[in-house]
Amino acid sequence: MQKIGMTTTVPMEVIYAAGMIPVDLNNIFITHENPQSLVEEAEIAGYPRNLCAWIKGLYTTTLQNEDIRTIIAVTQGDCSNTHALMETLEMAGVKVIPFAFPFDRDYDLLKLQMEKLIESLGTSWEAVQRTKARLEQVRQRVKELDRLTWQGDRVSGWDNHLFQVSCSDFEGDPEAFASRLDTYLAELPQRNPIKADIRLAYIGVPPIMDDLYDYLEERGARVVFNEVQRQFTMPFAIDDIVEQYRTYSYPYGIFYRLEDITRELERRQVDGVIHYAQSFCYRQIEDLIIRQKLKYPILTLEGDKPNKLDARTRMRLDAFLDILR
Repeated sequence: MQKIGMTTTVPMEVIYAAGMIPVDLNNIFITHENPQSLVEEAEIAGYPRNLCAWIKGLYTTTLQNEDIRTIIAVTQGDCSNTHALMETLEMAGVKVIPFAFPFDRDYDLLKLQMEKLIESLGTSWEAVQRTKARLEQVRQRVKELDRLTWQGDRVSGWDNHLFQVSCSDFEGDPEAFASRLDTYLAELPQRNPIKADIRLAYIGVPPIMDDLYDYLEERGARVVFNEVQRQFTMPFAIDDIVEQYRTYSYPYGIFYRLEDITRELERRQVDGVIHYAQSFCYRQIEDLIIRQKLKYPILTLEGDKPNKLDARTRMRLDAFLDILR
């Protein structure tokens, strides 16, 4: 089956309905045995050093995976640097299909984008709707995992992050993913409770460092809300697939995202918020709005390249947790 790369979440129902396999390039990049080497290879090719590491990682990841010769690139609703990423990949012989989430969440414009994607991949609305029902069975299991994260004490913030972020493509095999998740859920009662007296929310794009959640739990805090990762699961029960991707908050404005964030912070009774912003990303500017709108203690973290937490960031986390206590 043909693999289709994606620069971020798109209506994957269309890809599966076309008999193809969606591959979230971000997940391939960050789980590479040496993701920093992928960033450096892009810089050697000519990508600027003062550019988001995710874009550079996606570039090299696409070129190294020769079984991915077509990608769907989100040109509106994600990173503006994706435009240049598309052009450099086209020059390398990769076929690029653009997809745009309308900034104002206009239903008709979003439906038109999905129709163009359906036509481009050679499938139909009927097949897409059947695929939606198939994927909904998997999504229900992930919703249960998320519920157990904030209503129970045995799902770690990292596991919550990992399962939810994987919903951007279901690792190319929804049924195998569901089976792995079922096994995880079945083993939960035998796990030791996580001892943490501070409940945190993590908002913003997924972190580029991989030890944040473990570090927080070592310090007696745990993440009970992963904002963007949860959005990848399509957490709202909606029959209309266009409306489903119109409700999905990540590609739209910060004020719409804040509606969901505020609702979940109250529901999950968090003590503080970690806002993660990627270096050189326009979303860093939104931090000033978040700080004005959310009535919670907020720590803003910035990450650059795939790595571990540095000493300065660990010190800031320690100070933040001390304040919350």
